[in-house]
Amino acid sequence: MLLRSFRALLIGGTALLCAASSGAQNGNNPDPAAGCAACGACSGGLIFVIVAWIALIIALLVWVARDAKARGMDSAILWMLLVMFVGPIGLVIYLLARPQGNMIQCPNCGNQRLQASTKCPHCGIGS
Repeated sequence: MLLRSFRALLIGGTALLCAASSGAQNGNNPDPAAGCAACGACSGGLIFVIVAWIALIIALLVWVARDAKARGMDSAILWMLLVMFVGPIGLVIYLLARPQGNMIQCPNCGNQRLQASTKCPHCGIGS
């Protein structure tokens, strides 16, 4: 659902960017204020798309760190750096390399952990 709403925001921002760009380049309009307003809208749309993209990347990095921690992986920061610098290829590598299994809630601390693990990576108490 989050990805669907993010996609809608990007499409809306891109549509705004295209409409503003066509208004700024209209040579038939002698009004310089209209061209200035269209250029400002174009810049605003571009900034919106860039900020939304950065927000998506940050959310993805936070998810990778939390997932790696919940699965008991020691190097969550290294996985975050891999995904940040390599991008989608790093995410695929992470998804293939992480321990597979069902996630359950720890009865002691309430955090998520792998069902097959003998102790919780958060509180260290075995189940």
